[in-house]
Amino acid sequence: MQVWKDYQAQHQDRFLEELLELLRIPSVSADSRFNGDVQKCAEAVKQRLQEAGADNVEVCPTAGHPIVYGEKIIDPSLPTVLVYGHYDVQPADPLELWHSGPFEPVIKDGNIYARGSADDKGQFYMHVKAFETMHKTNTIPCNIKFMIEGEEEVGSANLGIFLEQNKEKLKADVVLISDTSMISLETPSIDTGLRGLSYMEVEVTGPNRDLHSGVYGGAVANPATILAKMIASLHDENNHITIPGFYDKVQELTAEERAALNSAPFDEEEYKKDLGINDVWGEKGYSTIERTGIRPTLEVNGIWGGYTGEGSKTVLPSKAFAKISMRLVPNQDWHEISDLFAKHFEAIAPKSVTVKVNKHHGGSPYVTPTDSVAYKAAHKAISATFGKEPIPVRGGGSIPIVALFEKTLGLKTVLMGFGLDSDNLHSPNEKYGVANYYKGIETIPYFHQYFAEMSK
Repeated sequence: MQVWKDYQAQHQDRFLEELLELLRIPSVSADSRFNGDVQKCAEAVKQRLQEAGADNVEVCPTAGHPIVYGEKIIDPSLPTVLVYGHYDVQPADPLELWHSGPFEPVIKDGNIYARGSADDKGQFYMHVKAFETMHKTNTIPCNIKFMIEGEEEVGSANLGIFLEQNKEKLKADVVLISDTSMISLETPSIDTGLRGLSYMEVEVTGPNRDLHSGVYGGAVANPATILAKMIASLHDENNHITIPGFYDKVQELTAEERAALNSAPFDEEEYKKDLGINDVWGEKGYSTIERTGIRPTLEVNGIWGGYTGEGSKTVLPSKAFAKISMRLVPNQDWHEISDLFAKHFEAIAPKSVTVKVNKHHGGSPYVTPTDSVAYKAAHKAISATFGKEPIPVRGGGSIPIVALFEKTLGLKTVLMGFGLDSDNLHSPNEKYGVANYYKGIETIPYFHQYFAEMSK
């Protein structure tokens, strides 16, 4: 609609500046030192929702970080869309690898560089500005509710409780999320699935104290060495995960489904060049697209032990640690996989060390039905603003709460992301394209319009 384009063109500078203001708030949910900033960000989101025209906006306390809720009910008989997003962000470490301050947003080469720019402040805020566009032009076609949380990056521990306690308030027809990516602005796509997650931490202990490596080395097991060997054994020569039972419930795709998945545009040479690697790596028999979308994985997210300070210290450490995450695919249960991992890791430890396994958090995989009204509305909306049909793809990331939306609220989810895989999510120099931000604001009103029309 021309009225939407006119309003967005008139206010685009303000739309961008408001996002930059949000990005300046270091709302890191994993670090208690930032608790005050997380609360400040929640209040800022509340203010922006109110200014956009939402009613009954509130900052809802939880046992952890708060959830921001708002709504606009124009007619109870019309369909309702529940918009989900998160205002919390990942830690910015390692700070020395950033080209600019992680919470001092910089626009360079058409990208906004800041922690949370793509994940997920830039993406959820598109919905706030799209809503404002419809509200200020008196063109809201359906009821819209917002639920923006502050704990997604730490597993959404309290969101499930919030859902259970607020089923009536959150009653809707579909959940709409922009926290994923598309192939490119030239080749739009829609995620039709997400992988699940199991996040573990392991501790390997040897002697009761750090030892002199000359006096004791070679006679006492080094926990760092043992841990490295144990982790290495978790993959075989074909990069297949060796945990017994790990693949038992994996949903295998047909040859036709795999062919369709691999038909998406993908330049492996450009992929390697962008990442600065000489070759790709992964499970034998599968393409890079399959490895990152339809196959489960096991990755070491962090490993430490012994002396890591400046200079040298000849020490045999008492302990060594690692954080390990597993991405899961349909039919894998994250609780079961966590148990399988713990049992196996304890079993492969030699008698010379003791092992402790801690389960952090996780979530179930999810596949979006492509025959639903909501998916068709998203497909049509993207086609309208991009001028070409989006390609369905499987996302490699995880949004654990999506499966819970269906279990608790009975709602399917549409994943309409506008980021790019190259946006450095969870890494230094996270970025989000200014054009992607504006394109999302342009496209989202069409989703609401088509969803309302197609739901009749």
